[in-house]
Amino acid sequence: MSDQLTFDTVSVLLVWTAIAVYALAFIAYAIDLSRRGAQAVDAQDAARERQLVGAAVGGVGTTSPTLDATSLSARDTSGKRPLWARIGTSLTWLAFLFHVGADVTRGIAAGRVPWSNMYEFSLTGTMLIVAVYLVVLFRYDLRFLGTFITGLVVLLLGGATLGFYVAITPLSDPLKSPWLVIHVFVASLATALFALAFGLSVVQLLQSRRERKKLAAAADGVPATKTGPKFLRILPGADALESLAYRFAIIGFIFWTFTLIAGSIWANDAWGRYWGFDTKEVWTFVIWVLYAGYIHARATRGWRGTRSAWLSIIGFAAVMFNFTIVNMFFKGLHVYSGLE
Repeated sequence: MSDQLTFDTVSVLLVWTAIAVYALAFIAYAIDLSRRGAQAVDAQDAARERQLVGAAVGGVGTTSPTLDATSLSARDTSGKRPLWARIGTSLTWLAFLFHVGADVTRGIAAGRVPWSNMYEFSLTGTMLIVAVYLVVLFRYDLRFLGTFITGLVVLLLGGATLGFYVAITPLSDPLKSPWLVIHVFVASLATALFALAFGLSVVQLLQSRRERKKLAAAADGVPATKTGPKFLRILPGADALESLAYRFAIIGFIFWTFTLIAGSIWANDAWGRYWGFDTKEVWTFVIWVLYAGYIHARATRGWRGTRSAWLSIIGFAAVMFNFTIVNMFFKGLHVYSGLE
């Protein structure tokens, strides 16, 4: 018992250390967006001034370089090395290592996989969100999402530690199954992918609004000096953001489909039926329908742009509702919050 208490105490200390480092990463990423956004505005103003001077002397105006990123390649072809973005990513890696340590020590203390209640699911789920983000960075430069990802993890992990933490208790009989390892882990991975799609969709809405203002300003023949936050000028266009969010949503949907099927098999093993219209079962299916509708509407009905982004956001809101409200306030066979 003393060993379990020691490991659990170490786990909690590692969690709070990870949260603190994630917060520092959030600040570093925010500084990066602020600095590079201001530099983009200065570069645009300088290009416009050169055009005006060229026109005044009767020459051909210098073409202004586009400031809208169109490539999501992880390789920076500009030759510049954004210092604060690199600091933010390094801090995120450090926090992630503390996070993994917290998850592992909680599992050692419990003598099982650490995702049998709301606190442990939050611990593992947020860890996977960061893991997916860091892995994706090797292929796509999504450091502009660093502020969103680290901020989201600080809120979710900090809130779970304060509100959902429970002492380690033995598993109930239905949870004593190999499906606990498979079903819940895959659900956590799907949630992580949906979270990344959600973040991209939020940024897409902001970028789309800026692009509309920019087009309206160009149509009126006035400079687009105020078309949204400065940092949006260094981000990919709305179409690129939407395309990437769609890819993550598709992969997450595949994992969520497996979650739904595996849950039915586990329910049959535990309670002798595949489906019983339990609240958790219903909401899991509702989430599946929302993302299936999102994927289908975008692929076959041309639901792109703002409507596509809102479907992605609504889908993730349903995921969070299923995890929090359903677990805490609805009674049923699947409620394993661990809270009294």
